[in-house]
Amino acid sequence: FARVITLAFVFGRIKKGAFYMWEQVLSWDSSALLALQGMHNPVLDFLMPIITTLGNGGMLWIALTAVLLISRKTRRIAIVMGAALLLTAVVTSLILKPWIARPRPFATFPWISMIIPEPSGFSFPSGHTSSSFAAATVLWFRSWKLALPATVLASAIGFSRLYLFCHYPTDVFIGALVGAGAAVLLALLYKVTLDKRWSLRAS
Repeated sequence: FARVITLAFVFGRIKKGAFYMWEQVLSWDSSALLALQGMHNPVLDFLMPIITTLGNGGMLWIALTAVLLISRKTRRIAIVMGAALLLTAVVTSLILKPWIARPRPFATFPWISMIIPEPSGFSFPSGHTSSSFAAATVLWFRSWKLALPATVLASAIGFSRLYLFCHYPTDVFIGALVGAGAAVLLALLYKVTLDKRWSLRAS
């Protein structure tokens, strides 16, 4: 009985500590995002909506996948990229968003002016960021010359979601992890299960 009491006490302390830490993360999340709104200027107000549009629905990365499918030399990388984008979309939009159901920042802070139409759906995690990092991470298995600009663009898209007050920093950070994780998982899975001799760099 004493052990049960002790375990219950320890579990309670852990739960209380975790809850406190989560509250601190959420507080920082909101503070950082609100502070970022002080960066607004005419140049970024013009550029950020354009950059964020590149990530809408993952269409840019889907188009890149289609282009890579054309050549036999890049067909394998295209297959992995397409699979990574699909897995990322399922995890992000069909599982995490409805499960966490986090309201978007503009719903929580309605006094902040939006410079783009308010997006629908939940906030966590960022779909724009997850799909962008899924595609960019796959490219690192092929060529750094392709991957580097793709990663810069993915990062810019992620930043645009913060600048435009569509997501919190943790939404973007976890979105990037989901996308990159899906890409690495599927690249390794493809190699292990379908072709042990296969290399993403191979023709």
